[in-house]
Amino acid sequence: MDNSYQNRKIVKSLAEGSYSAFEELYFLYNEKLYHFIMRLSSGNTYMAEEVVQLTFIRVWEIHEKIDPNESFISFICTVGKNILMNMYQRQTLEYIYNEYIVKQSMNSVNQTEESSDVSFLNDFIESLIEELPKDRKIIFVLSKKKNYSNKEISDLLGISESTIRSQLSLATNFMRKMLMKYYYLFILMMCL
Repeated sequence: MDNSYQNRKIVKSLAEGSYSAFEELYFLYNEKLYHFIMRLSSGNTYMAEEVVQLTFIRVWEIHEKIDPNESFISFICTVGKNILMNMYQRQTLEYIYNEYIVKQSMNSVNQTEESSDVSFLNDFIESLIEELPKDRKIIFVLSKKKNYSNKEISDLLGISESTIRSQLSLATNFMRKMLMKYYYLFILMMCL
C-alpha cells in the first residue's frame, strides 16, 4: 500500500471525526510544518511552535470539512501561513496601539495640538472603548490608560485578579478585532 493512499485514508478518518487519526497526522506532519514556518518567519522558533499548535487546533476544529483527496501538507501549510500572517498583523496593530498610547501621553503632557491622524486614531479608539460593556470598560481604562496593575484593579473593584485578566483579554480581543478591520488605513496613517 503506497504512502499517499495510506495518508488519504488517515485524512478520511480525521474528516469522520477520528481523534487517533488526528494524532497520527500531527506526528506525521508537525515537524514538516514547523520547518516550513521557520523559513517563513526567518527562524523565529517561538512563532513556529505557536503556529504549529494553532494550525493543528484549527485542523481539529474544521476536520469534517477537510478533503481527503487534497494534499494534507499543502492544506496545513496554507492554514499555518495564514495564521502566521495574522500574528504579524496582530503584532503590528499592538505596536500601533502602543505607539498611540505613548503619543497620547506625550501629547497630553508636552503638546496642546494633536495631529489629525493621532486625533482620528484617538477618536476611533475612544469610540471602541465606549462600546465595551460597563465593567469591562472600567477595567480596560484602569489598566491601559491609567496603568493600574491587575492587583490594584482587583483591590479597587473587589474583583478577583483572574476575572480582571479575563475581562482585559476580552476587551483586548475586541479592540484587536475592530482595529483589524481598519488595519491598512492605520498602516497608511503611520507612514504619512
